[in-house]
Amino acid sequence: MTEMLLYALGIVLFALGLLVSIAWHELGHLSTAKLFGIRVPQYMVGFGPTIWSKKRGETEYGIKAIPAGGYIRMIGMFPPGDDGRIEARSTSPWRSMIEDAREASYEELQPGDETRLFYTRKPWKRVIVMFAGPFMNLVLAAALFFGSMMTLGIAGPTTQVAGVQKCVLKLSDERKECRAGDPVSPAFAAGLKDGDKILALNGQTVKDWDALSDSIRNAAIGPATLTVERNGQRIDLHPTLVSNEVEKKDADGNVVRPVEYVKAGYLGFQPKSEVAPLSFGETTERMTDLMENGVHSVIALPGKIPGLWDATFGDGERAEDSPVGVVGAARITGELMTVEAPPTTILVMFMNLLVMFNVSLFLFNMLPLLPLDGGHIAGALWESVRRHTARLFRRPDPGPFDVAKLMPAAYVVAGVFVCFTLLVLAADIVNPVKIT
Repeated sequence: MTEMLLYALGIVLFALGLLVSIAWHELGHLSTAKLFGIRVPQYMVGFGPTIWSKKRGETEYGIKAIPAGGYIRMIGMFPPGDDGRIEARSTSPWRSMIEDAREASYEELQPGDETRLFYTRKPWKRVIVMFAGPFMNLVLAAALFFGSMMTLGIAGPTTQVAGVQKCVLKLSDERKECRAGDPVSPAFAAGLKDGDKILALNGQTVKDWDALSDSIRNAAIGPATLTVERNGQRIDLHPTLVSNEVEKKDADGNVVRPVEYVKAGYLGFQPKSEVAPLSFGETTERMTDLMENGVHSVIALPGKIPGLWDATFGDGERAEDSPVGVVGAARITGELMTVEAPPTTILVMFMNLLVMFNVSLFLFNMLPLLPLDGGHIAGALWESVRRHTARLFRRPDPGPFDVAKLMPAAYVVAGVFVCFTLLVLAADIVNPVKIT
């Protein structure tokens, strides 16, 4: 019963974090739109039926039933057509898409709004309004990440010994127990014990786990001198390092995913894990890595669709780096709350989930595709280029760029996103990613 309650609590907390992230995103659009005098009739968190709403001033604020996004309505998102008209009047399906979108952006037009239309603002102002939403997600992600990493910290391996392997085991075998005939591990043969703190290898001081791991991997195979601290005393041990299969690391010292194995120096012990706050520099480096990984994940997303399909409708396994939707993230959060770990560790992992969600919102919304924010940004930038080019060559001002003409492509993009979202939803239900 307790485990079920914790699981439910995790889902509720994630839902609240999701709502806050969406509301924060839309607040970026709302605040900058009002700053530049654009009228905003609606500010809504969620989609579907309205659960609660209240009108304050000229804007209706509300929460809808499905917490899968949000929006603000701004007057005059698109300019009038070439003939100056804004109402729908075509039987062509593609043309109707354009005119319907244009008409919808004017349906709440009131006297005096002629000077408060979105499209009439200078391109740089429109860029700020559309960029402000994703930027707010990036700000929230950075605040959560720096706050958790620099105060609570993160669990990581240290130079203290938590366990000594009795024999040499290949990691690729996924075997944990020694068998008769397995060679004795160098650490066990040299007398390394639980609780020993490793200070140096072959006279070279090691201050952290990364330095120690690299020293062991790169050390010459054969006799070595290992300096440890035991019960307050420095002791020299003399293991004979061997070559063994170990996990491959990238240039930044992170284990390559999916896991690959290489031959390297091997000692045979397990480091003690310890939670410790990170410095500002370390946190900045980790945040940079997180953003880079996010960019790579977005680029690699189309290539993951076949595997996602196979894991959902075939007999394939769900990859660790498989795309996860709202339902999958909620399940992961529920699982997280039931893990046997210190509360601070669970809190850090929960905050990191919200960080990754907000980073994903930022990156996806910056794609230069309608109906995403990045599509409107691209349209405003293109308009600025056209107008500056015309001014440079003393040509007539081409006027505002009609983003509404791209609505047929926007519907295609939206359709692709809907299909992908449904596929991820099915995968999260049928074959979910599990943190355990």
